[in-house]
Amino acid sequence: MKKNYKALFYSKFSNGALDISGGQTTALKASFQPKRRSHKKRFSKPSLHKIGGMEKEVHKFVTSHININNQNVVVLRTREKDTIAHLANDLNALVNLKKVNDIRWVNKFFEEVNTHLGADALYIGTVEVSEQRKARFYKNLPKGIAAFVYVLDFLIRRVIPKLNFTKGLYFYITDGRSRVMSKAEVLGRLIACGFDIVDLKVIGDSLYFAAKKVKDPVYDLKPSYGPLFKMKRVGKNGKIIHVFKFRTMHPYAEYLQDYIIRTNGYKDIGKPADDFRITTWGKFLRKYWLDELPQLINIARGEMKLVGIRPVSTRFLNEFPEDIKAMRLKHKPGCIPAYVSLLKQSVDGFIEAESIYLKDKMKHPYTTDLRYFVKAVYNILSNKIRSA
Repeated sequence: MKKNYKALFYSKFSNGALDISGGQTTALKASFQPKRRSHKKRFSKPSLHKIGGMEKEVHKFVTSHININNQNVVVLRTREKDTIAHLANDLNALVNLKKVNDIRWVNKFFEEVNTHLGADALYIGTVEVSEQRKARFYKNLPKGIAAFVYVLDFLIRRVIPKLNFTKGLYFYITDGRSRVMSKAEVLGRLIACGFDIVDLKVIGDSLYFAAKKVKDPVYDLKPSYGPLFKMKRVGKNGKIIHVFKFRTMHPYAEYLQDYIIRTNGYKDIGKPADDFRITTWGKFLRKYWLDELPQLINIARGEMKLVGIRPVSTRFLNEFPEDIKAMRLKHKPGCIPAYVSLLKQSVDGFIEAESIYLKDKMKHPYTTDLRYFVKAVYNILSNKIRSA
């Protein structure tokens, strides 16, 4: 019988035979059957020199927090979530020397890291934040060219990835590498994924972070990137309402509230000090109170009124004395809060101003709001009070 040589394809790479005819090669295929291998990948702990080494200052930062020679500590350089997925569980620490800017699915990556760390274990990583990126352009290029490159880079690598009708093409072309990311967004993502920020250090053109696992990730994230966003605030009778504002902060800024206050405290005007969450255009909007204009939507929906108590978060509400808290829950929040009219712009001043307003409102229910409105407009136009 004539042999069908075309039916047998032998590959030196597979060390066996491949049946491509489905007919005369059954016996041959059985005799050359390659060994079956387990589909489970194994991850071997890499040595530092194999992953590109570690700069002296970086090594100093890392070893100030962990012992990298510990067998339950992994140091790697990867952008792939699957690489993390094949690590052991209950690690004492994980160090990733790959910049977060190059990771395609950042939250999924952080969540995977979380699942492989033990309680209170550390995750150490690095990112080039937008301010460092801008400084790099101005350092390496003439000023005029640097300004043009910076704007173009921001549009391509920051704006386009956030737009629904362009992000698909962007990620297809770039695979999510070298994205522009703000400090607030990266730290906010970490906190949302179950970490607490332990330490930050600028080394070269990168920001290095040490974050401790404190809980499981929050999987119901719906971050807003658009110019209009809504905040959860306590309304009348304790009902949670969504107060609209123009965006003045970076995405994921809401997860950093406790961290900012714990780290920096408050300014004398009652706002968080050194608040890096606020964008450049956000500072302009806040200076002229323009960020508050969308609250007219809340007025139209019957959730707020023009003048009244300040719409606050549940966290801030708990700082009020119980008697003031009970009184304010009987009223709708106002777009123009009492502290603007009474020039009491501090944490204690907010509470004092609302106490005065609520008592005035009880005595003069029909004229109080008008008087407070006139005072507020005068204070704003005469620049006696600042928004931020």
